[in-house]
Amino acid sequence: MLQRLPFFARNSSQTATVTTWQKLRLPFKLLVLTTAFVMLAEVLIFVPSVANYRVNWLKDRLMAAHLAALAADAAPGGAIPATLRNELLKTAEVKAVAWRREGRRSIVLPPTEQMTINAHIDLRPMGDRSIFGEAGHRFALIGEALHALVRSDNRTLRVTGPLNGGTNDFIEIVIPEAPLREALLRYGRNILYLSIIISLFTAALVYIALSNLLVRPMMHITDSMLHYAKKPEDVSRIIEPSSRGDEVGIAERELASMQRQLSQLLLQKNRLAQVGLAVSKINHDLRNMLANAQLLSDRLSTLPDPAVQRFAPKLIASLDRAISFCNDTLRFGRAEEAPPRRELMRLLPLVEEVGDGLGLPRQGCIEWEVDVDDALRVDADRDHLYRVLTNLCRNAVQALEAQRDKTTPGKIQISANRDGREVEIIVRDDGPGLPPKAREHLFQAFQSSQRRGGSGLGLAIAQELVTAHGGTIELLDGGPGAAFRVRIPDRTPKA
Repeated sequence: MLQRLPFFARNSSQTATVTTWQKLRLPFKLLVLTTAFVMLAEVLIFVPSVANYRVNWLKDRLMAAHLAALAADAAPGGAIPATLRNELLKTAEVKAVAWRREGRRSIVLPPTEQMTINAHIDLRPMGDRSIFGEAGHRFALIGEALHALVRSDNRTLRVTGPLNGGTNDFIEIVIPEAPLREALLRYGRNILYLSIIISLFTAALVYIALSNLLVRPMMHITDSMLHYAKKPEDVSRIIEPSSRGDEVGIAERELASMQRQLSQLLLQKNRLAQVGLAVSKINHDLRNMLANAQLLSDRLSTLPDPAVQRFAPKLIASLDRAISFCNDTLRFGRAEEAPPRRELMRLLPLVEEVGDGLGLPRQGCIEWEVDVDDALRVDADRDHLYRVLTNLCRNAVQALEAQRDKTTPGKIQISANRDGREVEIIVRDDGPGLPPKAREHLFQAFQSSQRRGGSGLGLAIAQELVTAHGGTIELLDGGPGAAFRVRIPDRTPKA
């Protein structure tokens, strides 16, 4: 266990470094990475350039030694005075010069002192090289240049180079390595300073460009998201997208759209919460009022008048349904309707009850047409289906009443038929129909109503009740007015 402590300590240090790096802001990360990458590119350029400078420096020494050898060779009788020899060696910055010319090798400028050759450098062409041979030769030159930079001992080098472009003739010089190392260090420092300047300048340009193109817009998006998250119901906090056509502009516009939708949903939730609170407050008083009305209707049912006897049961049923609905409202905090209590019942009496509840037909104003077979049965919850048809018919009544310039009475028609294990009910009116804006949010609460003072809850409640039966409700296209089709499937028989 004790031997593993350094490993855990090292991992902890690495984890702390990664965590620190992750906490840094995007602009600082961009600046550091840009500078590091540019410096890496400069290093990749610096290494071969140092090797190339070394080769050129040695070639310059060979050229100077060649000129000195030509001057010494031109001396009368081939005898070179010591003073001239020393001056030529000093001018060429070499210790000795020898060559091979016309198949004969000779020492043109002999050394002035005894020396030991430590290394040999051959700069002559190597003939035809393969691709790998040429690459290996270049890597070897790079390695020799770096080796020369880090060595501290003063070696003596023998350098061989071509003479007059011939293949067999060559020139050799003996030089100390110290001047070469000093030249390489001086060149390396100059390249290093220049690389730092270029790196900083390039990094600054890249940073400014990327900062304006990416970093600042991303920071703007991030700040807008954080600002919006503090109070998402405030529409003034929604991001204002720019006019950019690239991915950043698309992200800004999509973010603004999502924030706008979220704000609308939150406003709807708040309105629903306020409606629920208001309903809870008035529910107690409303139930008392309905109870009083129920007592009065019970007394009316005892009167012998035929009209009273005809309408009193329907009035009592409506009051019972209203009281039951008020009781269920107390449990509305679950934001869902109670499961339907389905039964196989006749549809025609329920449709007639809907018409009686809405006072249909209305003489000279609204005609009421029912096309439902008396034997047609539907498998549904009676109260739920009553509410669905009442909401649809009430909307039709309101649409027809809104036609102030009508010269003929409007008409509401209910038709139904069975298709296999499904009952189809169509509620149609010949009113003005639904405008395009209402069609976009047809079954969304608080958004589908186009009537002043309407809540927009009727169609939303109807869809919820029909969906609970496993059915569908939809708006039919074509024809004057509006037509809704409700499909109620039968229950799946138990195996």
